[in-house]
Amino acid sequence: MTQIIKIDPLNPEIDKIRIAAEVIRKGGTVAFPTETVYGLGANAYDGNACLKIFQAKNRPVDNPLIVHIADFEQLYDIARDIPDKVLEIAQTVWPGPLTFVLKKTDKVPKEVTAGLDTVAVRMPAHPIALQLIRESGVPIAAPSANLATRPSPTKAEDVIADINGRVDIIIDGGHTFFGVESTIVNVTVDPPVLLRPGPFTFEELKKLFGDIIVPEYAQGKGEAEIALAPGMKYKHYAPNTKMLLVENRSIFKNVVNLVAKKYKVAVLITKEMSKEYDSLPHLILGSDENLYEVARNLFDSFRELDKLNVDLGLMIGFPERGIGFAIMNRARKASGFSIVKDINDVYKYVSL
Repeated sequence: MTQIIKIDPLNPEIDKIRIAAEVIRKGGTVAFPTETVYGLGANAYDGNACLKIFQAKNRPVDNPLIVHIADFEQLYDIARDIPDKVLEIAQTVWPGPLTFVLKKTDKVPKEVTAGLDTVAVRMPAHPIALQLIRESGVPIAAPSANLATRPSPTKAEDVIADINGRVDIIIDGGHTFFGVESTIVNVTVDPPVLLRPGPFTFEELKKLFGDIIVPEYAQGKGEAEIALAPGMKYKHYAPNTKMLLVENRSIFKNVVNLVAKKYKVAVLITKEMSKEYDSLPHLILGSDENLYEVARNLFDSFRELDKLNVDLGLMIGFPERGIGFAIMNRARKASGFSIVKDINDVYKYVSL
């Protein structure tokens, strides 16, 4: 039976944290909030404990985990040959939503890295997460705390809906701040490669690294053959309801009118568009003026879409600047790459 523990996200109660830390030390699993999404954690040094994460999530074992640390001593324990520039950047941006893929040490079991010689590492900027790692006395390996393919959880209710009864403890620490997973960069190569966009934006990365490679899969336009980090392979973030992503905003109304002739439709739109679509089931993602708000509401909206009892969701596209890049990456994958740029694209995905 899963124990659910409510903890103050700003001032975590140490006695409650210690209950969860003891479970980590004993080889159990704990779902906990970070500043991005909720993670499902286990002792990163315990391969058998980490296997429980894959079992709880129905996650393919060739999809690596991110190791969460609370200090740089833990970094040196799990990563080797860290470039000086990367270390300097890490000391500047951590704690924060930026994950580095580095060469791993022998202390990191193959279950964490999917048998690769690299490990994904970050230091989360969340009081509960940091305190849990410190009290556990070990780094914590954790992907998002949802069932595989489902939208990542941004509040404890989402975690409970997906994996209650499959894990030892779920910490309820309220709503996460960013609402999308961390940015991941492979720094074992030069120039570095963006593996997954996130809250730490491409523009910010360019300032830090100068040159940085952005493959198609990082744009949400396909999958990587080998996953060096989460989010690169397999279906992700998806509602159960079929969803089309209408990237060309100028045809959104025409697409809605066309599809609504045959199907019960819900639209995922901005605040600025809400009056126009008031007569339809609709979900407000946020304002065009604040894409961080859209990111924060994105996965919640995918889960809400499933509650509307419609045949199809139609989501508006966003400009790929700042966190908009991460929003579009997640939306493309959530739609199963059902992307509409021209009205004729609709016929590829929907029988009309």
